[in-house]
Amino acid sequence: MSGHKPADPAAGPASPSAVPQSPVHGVLRQGPAEWGLLVTLVALWGSSFLLVRLALDSFTPVTVTAGRLLIGAGVLLLLFVLTRRRPPRSLRVWLFFLVMALLGNALPFFLIAWGQRSIPSGLTGILMAVMPLVVLLLAHFLVAGERLTPRRLAGFALGFIGVVVLTGPEAAAAMVGREASFAAQLAVLGAALCYGVAAVIARRGPVLHPVVTAGAVLSIAGIVVGGFLLLAGLRDGSAGVVHSPVAVVPTLALLALGALSTGLATVVYFSLVARAGPTFLSLINYLIPVWAVVLGSLALGERLPGRAFAALGLILGGVVLARWQFRGRRASA
Repeated sequence: MSGHKPADPAAGPASPSAVPQSPVHGVLRQGPAEWGLLVTLVALWGSSFLLVRLALDSFTPVTVTAGRLLIGAGVLLLLFVLTRRRPPRSLRVWLFFLVMALLGNALPFFLIAWGQRSIPSGLTGILMAVMPLVVLLLAHFLVAGERLTPRRLAGFALGFIGVVVLTGPEAAAAMVGREASFAAQLAVLGAALCYGVAAVIARRGPVLHPVVTAGAVLSIAGIVVGGFLLLAGLRDGSAGVVHSPVAVVPTLALLALGALSTGLATVVYFSLVARAGPTFLSLINYLIPVWAVVLGSLALGERLPGRAFAALGLILGGVVLARWQFRGRRASA
């Protein structure tokens, strides 16, 4: 048995929201199409750091978080209507959406934002790189075909070392420095744990069209974060939406952040985890820092450190080592 949940029975076999039980959830596939999805997701999520930085020139952090979720949800709901999808009617499916919205979006977004107030961004990158190791352990017990092997563990460890090299020794030293709050580090580690658990749950969740799942999850997460924003505004006597006059570039950055790095990226995320499994998906945590550093150098003129090339070699070497033995293998039935 694969251990995966069937499609929503209440939707009926004719529901366009349901995806047939074909190879998507039955067999883990990691061919050119899946690698293409992985690279696309790395580009979408890796670009979010630049877009967030630009959006923060006008908007507050909570506004950026709520805005990206609500804009992403709006785009997906429009696509949902245009493609004539039907919402699932099963309470169990909606509970799955709620869990994914909290663990995969609202809670980690909050934990990272809170933690980054007290620790350097480089240290955040190192702590978030724990996520693939969390997935590796959980998937071994909970996902068919995702067994923990010495080669795979060595590959993930090499990728983690690459992230440490990329962020620099200063970030690693900050882990034990006085300036790094232990509570803030725990918060970021908690976010990494949330993402890891969410990836495994997504693989074991109901078989639905990615647009349906992504739209529902982002809508719920947007409502949760938007509710906190409203409550904070009522408590402080102001909405706290902006901290400076709204400009064109921050506004466009927020729109792109919501539509592309959140909306489209979430569709790719659910499609990829269903096709290739959570362990394969978790490789993005090693590749995204590389993309973010290169993009920052090209778009903002940030100096590309020499260690970035050594880190890239370590990360790519770890990816090859972790995935090489998987080629041609299928998940057990």
